[in-house]
Amino acid sequence: MYKHVALLVRKDDMSHEEFVEYWQNNHTEIARDIEGVVKYGTVLPVTPDAAEFDGLAELYFDDLDALHDALGGEGSRDYDPDKGKAKEAHEDVNNFLALEERPRFIGEVVTQKDEVDGKTDGLYKHSAFLVRKDGMSHEEFVDHWQNNHTPIAREIEGVVKYDTVLPTDPENAEFDGIAELYFDDLDALHDALGSEGSRDYDPDKGKAKEAREDVNNFLALEKRPRFIGEETVQKDETRD
Repeated sequence: MYKHVALLVRKDDMSHEEFVEYWQNNHTEIARDIEGVVKYGTVLPVTPDAAEFDGLAELYFDDLDALHDALGGEGSRDYDPDKGKAKEAHEDVNNFLALEERPRFIGEVVTQKDEVDGKTDGLYKHSAFLVRKDGMSHEEFVDHWQNNHTPIAREIEGVVKYDTVLPTDPENAEFDGIAELYFDDLDALHDALGSEGSRDYDPDKGKAKEAREDVNNFLALEKRPRFIGEETVQKDETRD
């Protein structure tokens, strides 16, 4: 499955609360009906004042061509659809988003662990937007991440679902990948991966400690945004 993740930043003259109200009550009604979308999730920060973004919008497609047709190709923060709900949604983003500050990522989802049978509504999620170390190629990064780090991360205490998202066009992607760790309980998330507002964390036990020690082998932590939020599934046709 292919996924478009938009890291949303509100317009300058908007409060976070005004942003959320518009996004959830106006834009979401349009976005869930974009052609080709089979699943749509929104993620709201648990601590807005400390979060680097106002929210995440995650649109899933079965087919990469359908994704590009609806939301534009890799490497552009803006896009210009000319038909349907995608056009309507694009016209609406000017009402609440600062597009020039909104990173986006297109990738293929690899499910590494799933104890919830894909049911992510209401779960707490830690999304790490990964940037490789200087001197490492994207291919070397992926090899270490998938074959060394992922076996550790999937066993972090409290993790009920773990997805990795690999860019479909690495040369134009803003990040080398996304790591998404889901928890039933926010305290368990914070205990494992630190609280909101810090790009680094310092767990002192278990697999979380082992995973933290390993990130120095392949990540540029100072360039890695992270986001802690609660997911709401707005649409899901993958379970029909």
